[in-house]
Amino acid sequence: MNSSPFKRKREYEVHESNQMVFGIRAIIEAIKSGKEIENLFLQRGLTGGIILELRTLLKDQEIGFQLVPIEKLNRLTTKNHQGAVAFISPISYDKIENIIPLIYERGEVPLVLILDGITDVRNFGAIARTAECAGVHAIIVPAKGSAQINPDAIKTSAGALYKIPVCRHESLLKTAKFLQESGLQLVACTEKTNDFLYQPDYTVPTAIIMGSEETGISTDLIRVSDHLAKIPMFGEIESLNVSVSAGVLLYEAIRQKLAAK
Repeated sequence: MNSSPFKRKREYEVHESNQMVFGIRAIIEAIKSGKEIENLFLQRGLTGGIILELRTLLKDQEIGFQLVPIEKLNRLTTKNHQGAVAFISPISYDKIENIIPLIYERGEVPLVLILDGITDVRNFGAIARTAECAGVHAIIVPAKGSAQINPDAIKTSAGALYKIPVCRHESLLKTAKFLQESGLQLVACTEKTNDFLYQPDYTVPTAIIMGSEETGISTDLIRVSDHLAKIPMFGEIESLNVSVSAGVLLYEAIRQKLAAK
């Protein structure tokens, strides 16, 4: 598993900060050149042919954006932003549809991680670090409502975000169903069950789902999951930090894989 060919190839220039791009035409050209947009802010109420061109491109490329007041954009930059400011990601995103077939072709057992609503960049970075150490093949995040991959996330990950594929998808529910159709079981880490994390068999193709500490895993993902698993708690504090919880589940998977050899 550690020799997986799906570690990120450094075919792009690594930079430690998210580059800002402002101006509608500049953002259009950045997208057309293949740049990964981490965040995009558009001024509310913008009209005209060029903004329509940008909105059409965003729809075609499945790139999310936020509509914000002009004051927000003015705080981001004092330059002539024309109502549009974007940040380019320091990594390139992958598609899980391209990764899963390659895992099977290599004769490996897929182990992927779905992060539903993890918005804290340090938690995200810590989870990525653990996932890379555990030999996880890919991390899947939603296109909206996920932590930015910024310098803090990369630093916390100890560079793991440059090595492990990160897949960004519009619908985690559709992606989860694709994984099931591809032979992976879904194991959701949630307190909404009586079953402990030791009960699922992680030696088979598996996708582990982690949710945010505030709202947990979405109801739709819990509903389609094959197994619900909770971490036993004996103290007065009711939950672990999500990055710690992810580590506990991943290393139970590793323990089972080692025991099965």
